Amino acid sequence: MVQIKTPEQIAKMREAGLVVAAIHAATREAAVPGATTKDLDEVARKVIAERGAKSNFLGYGGFPATICTSVNEVVVHGIPDDKTVLKDGDIISIDAGAIVDGWHGDAAYTAFVGTGHAPELIELSRVTEESMWAGLAAMKQGNRLVDISRAIETYIRRQPKPGGGKYGIVEDYGGHGIGTEMHMDPHLLNYVERRRGKGPKLVPGFCLAIEPMVSLGTPRTEVLEDDWTVITTDGTWSSHWEHTIALTEEGPIVLTAPDCGKAKLAEYGVTVAPDPLG
Repeated sequence: MVQIKTPEQIAKMREAGLVVAAIHAATREAAVPGATTKDLDEVARKVIAERGAKSNFLGYGGFPATICTSVNEVVVHGIPDDKTVLKDGDIISIDAGAIVDGWHGDAAYTAFVGTGHAPELIELSRVTEESMWAGLAAMKQGNRLVDISRAIETYIRRQPKPGGGKYGIVEDYGGHGIGTEMHMDPHLLNYVERRRGKGPKLVPGFCLAIEPMVSLGTPRTEVLEDDWTVITTDGTWSSHWEHTIALTEEGPIVLTAPDCGKAKLAEYGVTVAPDPLG
């Protein structure tokens, strides 16, 4: 069952989304050469505490940290620790969430540590981020869940990969419903799987976390012995971008973007709904 939210509930999710946006801003500034991933986790903990929110990652299924810190070939669910020291040239995907009055926000981004990154890494992150925005732009009344999957996959497949070959659209992980829980129905693939059908119709009150994960090589992954850290099976580096979005009677609103997604969605001809917090 898909949980349909009222305008008042979406406003609470916007509050949680702004906490996530603040975590992103603070951790992006802290993701410098010499910092450990545990340092970044402490930054996120401080933001959540200052904002009077709760972490939806800490303790989730036994997860031991406030954020996920996924470096280089780690796709998702990397556990912050004091042994992983960021180096010049690394990339790191930071996935963060927050709860306000029982309502969740969830978003991720990929950051470049230091300087001197190879052009293919810069393009990898750009393609992943833009595919996310293509998916967010497909969050329209009358569309179905598969239209978001198609928008994400189509964007990625149309981008030439530096050096040839194809980008790997990660198969084992995708987006999800979100609301009173962090992960809810429906599951959202980042590619079209025709056997799954078209999925539910998108209606006002529908909320999703849209999160493509893309690698420079294989779409396949494996989980390490810690039962959390997910890496590409061929060791190629990957990027992860995510935003939480709600569909309202007045249009979509990106709950984890400071400007509600106004600037980026305008590039797709989409007008966002007014910020429910004014």
